[in-house]
Amino acid sequence: MKVIRKISVLLPVVVLLLSLGGCRISYKFNGAALDYNVYRTIHVENFPIRAALVYPPLQQTFENELLDYISRNTRLQIVDGAADLQLEGEITQYYLTPQAVTEDAYASRTRLTIGVRVKYTDNKDEKKDVDQTFTAYQDFDSSEMLNDVQEQLCQEISKELVLLIYNATLGDW
Repeated sequence: MKVIRKISVLLPVVVLLLSLGGCRISYKFNGAALDYNVYRTIHVENFPIRAALVYPPLQQTFENELLDYISRNTRLQIVDGAADLQLEGEITQYYLTPQAVTEDAYASRTRLTIGVRVKYTDNKDEKKDVDQTFTAYQDFDSSEMLNDVQEQLCQEISKELVLLIYNATLGDW
């Protein structure tokens, strides 16, 4: 009983001393490396498709995934026009390549690759600007028609691309 009384007396004293000492514990579970006292807004431009092969729904799929991810993982306000941070770019690659070849020289797996060139501008600190191309891919069985799996593959690849872009820009990895 005496131990419990000592702890109940000492605990508030320790908490008070820590708070007066300016000690602050901060956790970031989303990986964002943003100071929200400095960065409050972000502007995300459209990402037009500039690839030789075009799947029209890809632009909307990618843009929606990017905007949703930023909304879920930051406190930034997405705005039109001038902002603290800007993301713009274009979808520059969309192509298929055979992967696994069978003994009769036919591909048993096909890879869909998508590449996105991103220009990230930090209007508060130009040293953090990024101009880079990110690529991601998914393999599928060659017995499947691209039309049958294209939508799902584009969603999966878009999620991976958004994660790569986020980590290189807002996540500051």
